[in-house]
Order: sequence, then C-alpha cells, then structure tokens
Amino acid sequence: MDNEYTSIIEALIFSSDDTLPADEIIRAIKAIDGEDIKQTKEHIDQAVDYLNKKYEENENSFRILRIANGYLFATIEGYAKYVGYLSSERSKRRLSQAALETLSIIAYKQPITKPELESIRGVNSDYILATLLEKNLIAIKGRAETVGRPLLYGTTEDFLKYFGLNNLSDLPKPRELEEIMQDEDFLEQKRKIMMTGLEEKLEESLKGSDDTENQDQ
Repeated sequence: MDNEYTSIIEALIFSSDDTLPADEIIRAIKAIDGEDIKQTKEHIDQAVDYLNKKYEENENSFRILRIANGYLFATIEGYAKYVGYLSSERSKRRLSQAALETLSIIAYKQPITKPELESIRGVNSDYILATLLEKNLIAIKGRAETVGRPLLYGTTEDFLKYFGLNNLSDLPKPRELEEIMQDEDFLEQKRKIMMTGLEEKLEESLKGSDDTENQDQ
C-alpha cells in the first residue's frame, strides 16, 4: 500500500463537497504527478478499505462511503441523530409519503411512463412528478414507443445520494409493488394522504374567498 497516494486519495475525498468518482481522483493525481502514474479504481478501493479500517481502529466518528459510484466522507450511524439535529437541509428536502411512494415505483419499474405509474398508484401524479423533477431525484429518460409516445421517467444519481446507495442493485428486494399497493396498511396511509391534500386545498380555497371578500370591502 503506497502511503503517499493513500493520503492523497483521502485528501481528495475529504475536500470534495459531493460524491467523488474514481476517475476524477485518478485524473487529479495524473494531472499533478504525470500520466505515467499507475492508479486504478482497484487501487482507490484498496486505499478506501485501508482508511476505513484505520478509522474503525481509531474509533473515529466518520467513514468513507461508496455512494452513487463514488466516494464521500460521512459520519457513522451512531452520530446521525446529533448531526441531523443541527442540519436543516434534511427537513427542507423531506419527501412526503406520496412522493416516496411514487419514487419507489419509478425506482423499481424504470423506465416508466406517467400512465403506467398512475395505473399502479391509482391517482393523478402530475404534482408529485413535478416535485421529484424539481428536486432532481428523477429525470426524463426518453419516450416510449407506444401510442402517443409518452415520456419515460427514471431515477438520477441524486436519488442514489439521497438514499445512500452506490447503485440501483443496492435497492432492497421488496414484494411485487402491485401487492404492496393492495396492502391494507398502505391503503389506509394513502387515504390519509389524500384527505390531507383535500384539506389543504379546502383551506387555500377558503383563504382565497376571504381575501376576495376583504378586497371587495
């Protein structure tokens, strides 16, 4: 194990604000030390394994994670609640149950069209799709070859980062999604979400009526 390059790899990952792919690490090393330097993804994986073992032996609060086909420093699970308390970003980006439902269907069925998605969910998905697109958790992957050529949706690398996955093969293996959709607990939760949505729309409608009355006065 080349201690110098292990430290360089550690420094590059540590300095990155986002997941750092292996090819970017290799490109940075060769840009400084020359194209003849022999560094591969396997070398980087070995360095990361070595570093993580050292962190564990030293009882450090962090590790290097493999996420979205790259590397990222993160605190270990035992400290997550403390870090989470200080971080407002998580609450800002929190997904609703309806968004998680839609995202899970897209993740497991991708590429999938809006009509296919709605046939599984049983409700209109315009707003949820717009929200997920805005958060860059899904993206348009092309058009289907069916009548009307509807858009195809799939997940993005930001989806992998959001859920701490290295690639899609790391997704858990659930029961068939159609079976989940018929689960009584799931249907009850879905009903509550729909009722909440109706209540919010009613409140907005009533507020709009009050504003109009105030203007008339």
